[in-house]
Amino acid sequence: MSTGIDPFLSDSILPDDAELTPLHEREYRVRSYRLSPDRVLIRGAVRDQKPPGLYISHDPDPITVHHMVVDLEVEFPSLEIERAEVTFNTFPHTTCSVITDHYKKLEGLSIARGFSNKVRELFGGPRGCTHTTALLLAMGPVAVQCSWSMRTFEVPDSDEPELKLGFNREPDDDSWKMNTNTCHEWAEDGPAYERAASGMSWGVPVFMRERAEKFGIEVGDPQ
Repeated sequence: MSTGIDPFLSDSILPDDAELTPLHEREYRVRSYRLSPDRVLIRGAVRDQKPPGLYISHDPDPITVHHMVVDLEVEFPSLEIERAEVTFNTFPHTTCSVITDHYKKLEGLSIARGFSNKVRELFGGPRGCTHTTALLLAMGPVAVQCSWSMRTFEVPDSDEPELKLGFNREPDDDSWKMNTNTCHEWAEDGPAYERAASGMSWGVPVFMRERAEKFGIEVGDPQ
């Protein structure tokens, strides 16, 4: 029986911790939205909470310590930030929010190339809000991840379940180079880098392969 709750919007990524005593929760949540064929909204939030009754006895509700929201409108496929807006919903000091306009300096930056370094340079330490800057560092990779989703959005649904996006590379597709040395898989002597540099197919990712099998979709041999 359906509860009417969308698990994509409401699920938790933490293991069951019902037997543990909580002291603090920090949550990052970042989503991307298609605004048009050439524009994406990357929306992120960070929130710190204390559990009920920890700071005020008999208080039945959690208390929020920080809650900041960032909206980045990004041009696609260039991934250049065209609009940046930061909102402070909950904060500890009356002057915390005076820094929000400083984040307008994000506008015009690429959210793909050198984004993390630029964020630290512009907003690190006393040049920004610690929590907002940490959130921005989590938002950059989401913009890159949603590139595949934007392409898939344009693929029409078929009558039967099938992979909506192929994973064979175009001969001149060098987008993989942005992954160089970002992790052990994409190290210059790593397996993914080696496959890409030699012109091989991307292969079907493990998560996609496992889901496709549930629908009886043949995806070929593992890479």
